[in-house]
Order: sequence, then structure tokens, then C-alpha cells
Amino acid sequence: MSNIIKALPGSEGIVYDITQNTIRAVYPHYYPAGAVEFFCQHHSMENILRDIESGEVWLLYTQTGVPAGTVTVNGNEINRLFVLQKFQGNGYGRILMDFAEELVSQSFDSAELSASLPAKQIYISRGYKTVSYNIIDASDGDKLCYDYMVKHFVSKGGTE
Repeated sequence: MSNIIKALPGSEGIVYDITQNTIRAVYPHYYPAGAVEFFCQHHSMENILRDIESGEVWLLYTQTGVPAGTVTVNGNEINRLFVLQKFQGNGYGRILMDFAEELVSQSFDSAELSASLPAKQIYISRGYKTVSYNIIDASDGDKLCYDYMVKHFVSKGGTE
């Protein structure tokens, strides 16, 4: 069993380490170096601390109390979902997504997210649909490609 708790000021180092370590371990298999560096800079300590102070960041701990993953929920947008590579394949990403979607569904009819290449298929399998394809110029002439995706929740009446 895992435990998800709100990240508080002082835990930004944990969130930063999970985020940066996951990006550096996984993303080089999908993106060129300039795009990986863009991701690392985008998920800076300053941005993480800002989101923690806004009450938007959550941490997942394993049953033994080890921090394994994180997710940020800002309104109906799910961001910064990362699970450390050594904990991947244990269902922690699914647990974080279930948690984030439940949180979003309490106030919104849909969830939105930016899907990186490593996560896109997971989001498709969860019912997310691509609404736009985006390309960002990264350093060294590299490109960062991602999809912006939306999932509409089934209403209480049984329709989408």
C-alpha cells in the first residue's frame, strides 16, 4: 500500500529529486539532449516551490515510507507526474493518475495534460484524446514534441 500526501514547503527537494532523476533516466531514450535539458529547466526548483506553496503538489510514498513519485494538480490540469525509475512497473503511476483524476473530477468535467512521448500511450489507454500537437524549440536546434490531451469524465447521469 502506498500513501499520497500534500507536499509542504521543505519537501521541494524531494519533489525536485524525483522529477530531475526521472527525466534524466527516462527522457534521453525518447528526446534529444536539448529537449531533455528543456524539461529539466522547466521543472526547476523555483517552479516546484511555487507549486508547493500554491498547494498543488502531491508526493507518493511506498509502504516503507520511501518517496517514489509526485504529481501536480492545478485546477483541471495534471502536471509533473513522475515516478522514479526504480519504482516504475509497480503501479505507482496508475495510483498517482487515479488520485489526480479523482481530485480534478470533484470540481471539473474534464482533465487536461501535456503528454511527453514516454507517457502518451498510458494516457491514451486511460481515455485521453489529443487536442493539439506542439513543438518547442530547445537548445542546440533540438525540438521538443508533445501532445496536449483532454479526458472528459462521465457525468453522474451516465453520459460524457
